[in-house]
Amino acid sequence: MKRSRTKRSALPVVAALLLGAAGAAAGQSGAVPPSSGAATLAPETSRWRSSHSIVVGGETVAYDAVIASTVLEDAAGDPAAELFYTAYFRTNGRPSAERPVVFSYNGGPGSASFWLHMGIIGPRRVVTPEVGPQGAPPYPLEDNAYTILDKADIVMVDPIGTGFSHTLGDTPGAEFWGIDEDARSLAQFVRRFLSEHDRWNSPRYLLGESYGTTRSAVLARHLQRANIDLNGIVLVSAVLQFNTIQFAPGDDLPYIVNLPSYAVTARYLDALPDGKPEDLEAFMAEVEEWSLTEYATALLAGGTLDPEVRARVVEQMHRYTGLSRDFIEKSDLRVTAPAFEAELLRDQGRIVGRLDSRFTGPAGDALGTRPSHDPQSTAISSAYTSAFNSYVRSELGYDGDREYVPSGGTRDWNWGRLGGGGGFVRGGGTPNVAPDLADAMKRNPRLEVLLVNGIYDLATPYFAAVWTIDRMGLPPELRANVHRADFAAGHMMYVDQALLPQWKETLDGFIDRTSGATAPVSE
Repeated sequence: MKRSRTKRSALPVVAALLLGAAGAAAGQSGAVPPSSGAATLAPETSRWRSSHSIVVGGETVAYDAVIASTVLEDAAGDPAAELFYTAYFRTNGRPSAERPVVFSYNGGPGSASFWLHMGIIGPRRVVTPEVGPQGAPPYPLEDNAYTILDKADIVMVDPIGTGFSHTLGDTPGAEFWGIDEDARSLAQFVRRFLSEHDRWNSPRYLLGESYGTTRSAVLARHLQRANIDLNGIVLVSAVLQFNTIQFAPGDDLPYIVNLPSYAVTARYLDALPDGKPEDLEAFMAEVEEWSLTEYATALLAGGTLDPEVRARVVEQMHRYTGLSRDFIEKSDLRVTAPAFEAELLRDQGRIVGRLDSRFTGPAGDALGTRPSHDPQSTAISSAYTSAFNSYVRSELGYDGDREYVPSGGTRDWNWGRLGGGGGFVRGGGTPNVAPDLADAMKRNPRLEVLLVNGIYDLATPYFAAVWTIDRMGLPPELRANVHRADFAAGHMMYVDQALLPQWKETLDGFIDRTSGATAPVSE
């Protein structure tokens, strides 16, 4: 991979927006009045640009990488926060205005975008083992032959409180740390980006992982309010209806939609009492059907459940999950995900991973009711954090004085709603942003959604996401706009080298179909 680098240029934020992409790249600046009567001028935004190339599918893709910031304003028009992003712009092939733009981020909430960035979206990726611990540094980086940069320009976004992004002055983090607060700030960023880089007529996409899927549903609605429709939304390891993963007292739904994930996990770990079913898809369909019928009926019966029916349900749960009959009885047929992770391999002194249930690790507390750590997270977190920090400095030329915050930079997240959308008000109800997504699809019938599931994901179980989307109340013609891709992986399916071709094929097909792409233009 070859690389050249230009010097950092700092632009006053308003000037950067008024100049075109060419002017900004050349480092031009000018003094302009602030956008409000505030006494404090907006701080200078930052920019680092470097040039590179990579081979994707046998084709050389030349591109510029830009680390930059945008100053976000509060309701009064005063500077409130500085949001950093890393953008990749292809410089050969089709004119930039015709190329799709993908805005991508992770979740948390409070996680920076380096997971998707270094795992699959960006042109460079960190190499991690298929299933197992990575160990100590150094961690290898390689060209990512499965990036979508040949198809679309990429914008990796770090919301306020993550990465290098931060509030300004006395602005409280609460202005940005909430379901609608977060989406509102990113809608402002997207508008600014489209203007600064002259991309208003480019096909537009959102790609988020985990809470990032929650963000995408709400952000789509906020963008539509600004007359910005989208071509597509990619939901990676989705959670839209939060009661499906919370196991609240009196709510039987999460037990129903989580059970299929327990079953595929027990199958993978050879923990099923009757042996390993050969046909995975048939096994999944069988467990899903049973969960929605006999199991759901048993849970809804509560204390009135017939003892003989109860015994039959306990036996079937034992066969599908590998948990002991005694444990299932003591759990009153209701096993939470943390309890499953701690219990399945207890006799081996091991726990099951939450983000990827194929990963296992030492239990530590042999009597614990929930795992002390997540084996998948501890296996790869150091590799991703270290590799990104090295990459952004040594290859992209970042020499700023801010430290990259991978997670934990946001606090006291407002899980209520600011009105509209899912029908919840501040402080009330369990978040459910599926109505936001449904509303976006109804208002823009050309909007298509790609649901990407990892079947070994116990954090955002695949069947919970499928169940939620199946019940969004879409008319038949819009239901056809939702596409599903299952991966034999966990929450972060791109960790597996063997699955990268599937990812590339899935994303390329979705972008080609929804962007109106035609045959590529020769250089």
